[in-house]
Amino acid sequence: MRPPGRDEPATRRILRVVGVALASVIALLLVSTAANAALEHNERAQSSYGERIRIGDGFLNVYREGTTGPTIVMLTGYGMAAPALDFAPLIRELDGYRLVVVEGFGYGRSDTDAPPRTIENITSELHAALAEVGVDEPYVLMGHSIAGLYTLYYANRYRDEVAAVVGIDASVPGQINGLAGAGSPLDALVAKTGLLRLATTIMPSIAEPEGDAFTAREREQIRLMTNWNHGNAAVADEANQGARNFAMVEDLTYPEDLPVLSFVKAEGNQPGWRELHEIQLDAVDRGELVELDGGHYLHWTHSAEIADEVGEFLNGVPEPG
Repeated sequence: MRPPGRDEPATRRILRVVGVALASVIALLLVSTAANAALEHNERAQSSYGERIRIGDGFLNVYREGTTGPTIVMLTGYGMAAPALDFAPLIRELDGYRLVVVEGFGYGRSDTDAPPRTIENITSELHAALAEVGVDEPYVLMGHSIAGLYTLYYANRYRDEVAAVVGIDASVPGQINGLAGAGSPLDALVAKTGLLRLATTIMPSIAEPEGDAFTAREREQIRLMTNWNHGNAAVADEANQGARNFAMVEDLTYPEDLPVLSFVKAEGNQPGWRELHEIQLDAVDRGELVELDGGHYLHWTHSAEIADEVGEFLNGVPEPG
């Protein structure tokens, strides 16, 4: 028979080792979190672009380029850390236009505390931001990915202010909700503790755009801003509102007299991707679909082709008065 208490010292040693290990991990995470916050503070101070404007109880960042020609308002896809930088190659190609990038709550240099990310709030904030910075009407809406829902809702809500719509592999009614499950609180934890910063330092490619159209400085800024913005409260809520926002436009079409140009990637799409865009374009008098070989971020690798097609399509679109 084993004597009573014989295993107690070994058990206590194991528990002590486990406790020390857990305490060490927690201490390292606390140090990493503090260091990450300090680095972010310094990086934000040294990395500014655009103009921060008050909308409601917070501030949105608006970046503008160009002083002549039709106005194009550029709206980013879901979770893009730095929208104005995301569009940089296309901005360079779209010479002769007045370009406006509105970074919504949770994006770029805008605040991350925001009202619920419903399609109504997102489009109302966009409208208020354009009015606040004095963007003349009518303007062209250009939206990538999930922004396709917002341009659709916006064009119906503010029809008289919109001259045309351009979609870049844009979301459409009837598609699979690509935001389902994307709003995990773990994303914010990974970013706040500095673990994401460590990962992007070791492997920058996980946060930097594809292609060779970006400058080294733009790549660095996008990587750093990914560390700041990944999984923040506003972006997480936008994902959680995804099913509701898709439902809000389920039966919506663009106004019949509104010109719509859609760029879609040729391969690797969810079922019926091209067909859903064709259905959307069938509802308007002037709709055009352009298929490009490339990934979901067509503006990273096909900015020149997109700019050429946009120029031809917008020929004759009235300049803002």
